[in-house]
Amino acid sequence: MTDHDIVQRPLDPGALQNLQERASRVLEEAKKAGASDAEVGISVSQGLSVSVRMDEVETLEFHRDRGISVTVYIGQQKGTASSSDDSNDSIRATVAAACAIARHTGADPCAGLADESQLARDFPDLDLYHPWQLSPADAIEQARACERVGRADPRIVNSEGASLSSGSSLRVYATSRGFMAGYPSSHHSRSCVLVAEQDGAMQRDYWYDSRRDAARLQSAEAIGDEARRRTLARLGATRPATGDMPVLFSPRTAATLLSHFASAISGGALYRNSSFLKDAAGETLFPSWVRIHEQPHVPGMTGSAAWDSDGLPTRAQDFVRDGVLKGYALGLYAARRLQLAPTGNGGGPRNLSIDHSGEDLPALLKKMGRGILITEVMGPGVNIVSGDYSRGAAGFMVENGVITAPLEEFTIAGHLREIFAAVQGAGTDVDDRGNIHCGSLLIGNIRVAGAG
Repeated sequence: MTDHDIVQRPLDPGALQNLQERASRVLEEAKKAGASDAEVGISVSQGLSVSVRMDEVETLEFHRDRGISVTVYIGQQKGTASSSDDSNDSIRATVAAACAIARHTGADPCAGLADESQLARDFPDLDLYHPWQLSPADAIEQARACERVGRADPRIVNSEGASLSSGSSLRVYATSRGFMAGYPSSHHSRSCVLVAEQDGAMQRDYWYDSRRDAARLQSAEAIGDEARRRTLARLGATRPATGDMPVLFSPRTAATLLSHFASAISGGALYRNSSFLKDAAGETLFPSWVRIHEQPHVPGMTGSAAWDSDGLPTRAQDFVRDGVLKGYALGLYAARRLQLAPTGNGGGPRNLSIDHSGEDLPALLKKMGRGILITEVMGPGVNIVSGDYSRGAAGFMVENGVITAPLEEFTIAGHLREIFAAVQGAGTDVDDRGNIHCGSLLIGNIRVAGAG
């Protein structure tokens, strides 16, 4: 059998039971070692990935991984250890290491597992597992087809490659308080990155798709075509004039604004006093029509999960309703530190989204009139402690609601409170490929630093 005959196969149907038995063994070993409580996460995963550049295969990888992470509590002293080996000898050694760490840490009154009454008990099928029986030969051909379509213009002078990845995993989480659950999941993606040249100036852009179910992925040809279109559209870019003006964030850049919001309402940032939204619950942050919420039980989505990292049930909930911040995203430990109730957000919000305002992209461009369509943001210039926002950007000039010319090498800046308050529209062009589902966002006014 050659490498090209290898096909990624579905996970063993008996793997879940096997992992659950090993998780039980870990908990038993922790009890024998003197732990008063313990939790364990065990996973197995497999995957295939390929990348091609200029029609040549650059990488071809197939992986199978196993992992175990153990946290023990000796009273309110906590220790954690992990291993890539879940054999019996490794389990004993990993538990012993976690116990040794716990005995050398200080007691934390907020440390500890969720009570049995708090644990998730309902485990709906969220349609997260769609194995793709893909051979390396098929994967290579699809990546090549993607790049060939992308390069089908003489102005595309180089490629950073087209790639395809497919993987599946099985995870089990268990605690000594009676929680034991696991589920299989899959993740598949295609991407293409291209470079174009005109009059000696080069531009780069990309496109990708990522789904639980490979049948829902955009075709290799569609990915290459969109990557080419976006790259060519950036040719001839100039810098805009400096000034205050409205901007329209495209879906993939608008999602970064929601990610900053999610970081600011996370329990970890709040109890560390490192969020500009600390003590802001009940305040009006957005216009009255804005609703921001999570939907963790939507079938087939990247962020969907029936329980959080503490074993607490996840639930649909509003973080912003009628423009008002209704509450925070709290895992168990952060909730204890803040003396609040946990919200099932250990690990953060899941499938976070903002309701659209009923306007598509052309309608939002028309509403903006004159301004900038932001298609890329870059740089780390976001301070969640203070709320200050400053990032490099690229996009397109918009005049009278019509895209007129590409722009590059400018900065957008403001304060996140001001940016949130200035939201004038949310598009129906929702991008749901990741954990944040968002359409284009129109911001009424922001500082643009460009030429002059």
